[in-house]
Amino acid sequence: MSSRPDLEASPSSHPSVTPPAAAAADHVVRTTRALSIASLLGLIVLGLAWELVLAPTGNRTLVLKVVPLLFPLFGLLKHRMYTHRWVSLLVWLYFTEGVVRATSDPYPSSLLAFIEVLLCLVLFTASAVHVRWRIKQAKARGELVQDAAT
Repeated sequence: MSSRPDLEASPSSHPSVTPPAAAAADHVVRTTRALSIASLLGLIVLGLAWELVLAPTGNRTLVLKVVPLLFPLFGLLKHRMYTHRWVSLLVWLYFTEGVVRATSDPYPSSLLAFIEVLLCLVLFTASAVHVRWRIKQAKARGELVQDAAT
């Protein structure tokens, strides 16, 4: 050790080393967030293309079904965990529509409905895993206190 305090190494002067478990968790969070955003954007693009170009129905008012998907997009882009929670519930409306139309509509629309179902499953899974990992990380850091009942 040096007798001069200005020559001693401070903890902030060393680059922080991320433990492998934390790096893996960060990777999971980044991946699930990217999958959530990509599948949500996929649902938006699919809904617009489906109702306006690929297999339009009636007077194309079904394109309005895409509007509710725009609200969670902003929350996901801002890293809001609460948005991941409620979008995992919202997506089941689109999943139901996809299942109904995949089994009842003729060819072009049934294929698009099947793609919608797949995108919904990806969005739900990615959002659910994202929330679980972030809660797990917060508990590991001591930021969340567990209830005494659990």
